[in-house]
Amino acid sequence: MLRSTSLVLRPVLRKMSVSSTRGGDAKFEGKVAVVTASTDGIGYAIAERLLRDGAKVMVSSRKERNVERAVERLREGGGRDVGGVVCHVGKEEDRRTLLQETVRRFGGLDILVSNAAVNPAVGDTTTVEESAWDKILDVNVKCTALLVKEALPYLRKRGNASIVIVSSIGGFMPFSALGPYSTSKTALFGLTKALATELAPAIRVNCIAPGIIKTKFSSAIWQNDVIAAEAIKNIPMGRLGEAEECAGAVAFLCSEDASYITGETIVISGGMPSRL
Repeated sequence: MLRSTSLVLRPVLRKMSVSSTRGGDAKFEGKVAVVTASTDGIGYAIAERLLRDGAKVMVSSRKERNVERAVERLREGGGRDVGGVVCHVGKEEDRRTLLQETVRRFGGLDILVSNAAVNPAVGDTTTVEESAWDKILDVNVKCTALLVKEALPYLRKRGNASIVIVSSIGGFMPFSALGPYSTSKTALFGLTKALATELAPAIRVNCIAPGIIKTKFSSAIWQNDVIAAEAIKNIPMGRLGEAEECAGAVAFLCSEDASYITGETIVISGGMPSRL
């Protein structure tokens, strides 16, 4: 049985807190957002930013403990409404529960951010087992499409909805030893284009392609001084990215400032080579 948590946040001041800019920008006031894989890293930063800008946000992850911790951290940061649902995006029941619980608690759905992804294989593309290919394409690509499909009835009810898919710079320039993962991220660019065409004008669909961002996923790079220095040589801005910089791009794409943008990908890579 899946459990859910919904908390009404109380204002608490702290540096870079959700409440720190509450008075300055409430562009998502009255909006409801779901962010998958949002208990850490880029997903968490996106959830925090949307809360800061006035949205009600449902976070999710596969592990209940992680969900509870993320909701508590967001509650401590201040803001308005946040909830959490345990969700493995590869399971239809979990996806439906995530969406249904969001609508039950917050009254609707306006923003869907698909951030969940897996990478069970490292090595040459031609040596990756079929089972790993199946898992990567299933979770990273197919389940993204299915989540959008299942969210459509709720998004259409509200009108002027927005979907953001989180891909990767690896979709443009494949990462070494991560061929299948990079391939799945390339597919997300195509999925974004297809969905944007089909769902316009009521629902806008866009994508972000982060470069090397300082998260747990990329810790093997930035926690090793030698590897980090080598990686930074290929980044014109001379540093790794921060999760909050991805969150800002997502907030823009979901806002009225991007009202005439759909089917596009924003690259957040510090100048690393991109585009096919």
